[in-house]
Amino acid sequence: MLKIFEQKPKNNLAFMLSHLEAQFGERALSGRPGELKRLQAEAQDLQDQMKKKQQMDQKSEGSARSLGSHEDTDQDDDDDYVDDLPQAKPAAQRGPRASVSAEAFGTWNTKKAFEPPKYPKTPEQEKTIREKLNKSFMFQSLSEGEKDIVIAAMQERITEPKEVVIQEGDEGDCLYVVAQGTLQCQKLFKGNSEPTLLMTYEPEMAFGELALLYNAPRAATIIANEECLLWKLDRDTFNHIVKEAANKKREHYEAFLNKVPILSTMEPYERNSLADALKEH
Repeated sequence: MLKIFEQKPKNNLAFMLSHLEAQFGERALSGRPGELKRLQAEAQDLQDQMKKKQQMDQKSEGSARSLGSHEDTDQDDDDDYVDDLPQAKPAAQRGPRASVSAEAFGTWNTKKAFEPPKYPKTPEQEKTIREKLNKSFMFQSLSEGEKDIVIAAMQERITEPKEVVIQEGDEGDCLYVVAQGTLQCQKLFKGNSEPTLLMTYEPEMAFGELALLYNAPRAATIIANEECLLWKLDRDTFNHIVKEAANKKREHYEAFLNKVPILSTMEPYERNSLADALKEH
């Protein structure tokens, strides 16, 4: 192909056959019939590509000449009528294009002040919820003030037996903390006709947080085995209070682990996982 561009022969097909014969000797023309046909087909394909390229180049040159002529004409017309046209207003300056990411904020995309919801509860209910939160790993990073906000934002939900609380594949908009009753977590794996039981949720356990943490669809289906009392926490409160507290705790622990010489050879992902597993005493 390079030889064609360098020498620019008039008959590309003949030139390619001649080049192959000089390069490979008689094998290029007197070898197996199938091989010869393949080489001829490749040569013909190269010739067709050359023709198409030349046609495109000619069209491009013609378009450029036509455009240049049109611009000259327009320029002449503008000179004739420019005094009669009103002054054009300058285009309003726009700021940087807003990012798609929901976590990118700046002067052009101000993070709105968060106002968590508040659902009235009795002192006994608040005490019960606090005890559940203290025993759930999901909320161990919260301060007492943050726990107060989460407790106030939790909404009571009572389920019926066999009720589907979370459906696999749905969008996640909340998490639940079990106060009373049990629920089964099941997932339908590829190739199976029946779902597989993964685990049973009991009081003081939380579920539904993975979809919020990773902004992903529900990974499994949760079905109530009996009438259950659940405390529901919405996505916004979780992201602003629970998730941010967990991130701050992780950053604090990672900064500490980075100073430990024996852990200096760990990968960032490994150090991150270790930070999540730490527990203060």
